[in-house]
Amino acid sequence: MEQSIGQEYMKQSTCANCSDCDRDKKLTPPPLQLPYAEDSSIIKLPEPDMLADQEINFLELIELRTSVRQYHETPLTLAELSYLLWCTQGVKMAMPQGTSIRNVPSAGARHALETYLYINRVEGVTPGLYRFLALEHALLLVQSGEELNEVMVPAFKNPKMVKTCAVTFIWMAVLERMAYAYGQRAYRYLHLDAGHVCQNLYLAARTINSGVCAIGAFDDERLNAVLGVDGESQFAIYAAAVGK
Repeated sequence: MEQSIGQEYMKQSTCANCSDCDRDKKLTPPPLQLPYAEDSSIIKLPEPDMLADQEINFLELIELRTSVRQYHETPLTLAELSYLLWCTQGVKMAMPQGTSIRNVPSAGARHALETYLYINRVEGVTPGLYRFLALEHALLLVQSGEELNEVMVPAFKNPKMVKTCAVTFIWMAVLERMAYAYGQRAYRYLHLDAGHVCQNLYLAARTINSGVCAIGAFDDERLNAVLGVDGESQFAIYAAAVGK
């Protein structure tokens, strides 16, 4: 009987296919973060230790977690965006061998996700596509302008939600960063890691009176093209709309 794509994926990504990876060969690990040009437009975010503490009832926070698909026109502040980014991909310590300790778990501390932000309404930030530089805790401008909206919004199966939220978080997987340690099983871990990150976003957003809706339905080819990645070694893996 011919196996389905899903069955073949599970078979090829078993632990048996973790062997003989680059880490075992003592090869140089890939960098913790994708490079960028020195003359890039950078926006420094409020430092994590300057962010206000949020008093919460944890059980209430868990029970009230829900997906929110309609948003108010009130923008997020830059401090609020900084807070959400710190909670989802904040780097507490850079470690040897291309690993880091962050505010979310990751297989082998590989942290093979890059966070992109499609910003509609954040105070003091020009709408556009940005990449979060986790090591610097800053935003890197990737693209702005009306033409961006024309290609970004239709890439999602629910374009209205992306068009009306304050920010759409887009997580892009860097395969080599995870495959360095886990070979073909890296594909499983990338998806698991994306889930960890998105759940932190849900919970953190709730503490600042904001809502989140995770997005798994998007046109992979179109979204990868907007991000400027090849869809194979680097690819969009998950997204989430955020707003008041």
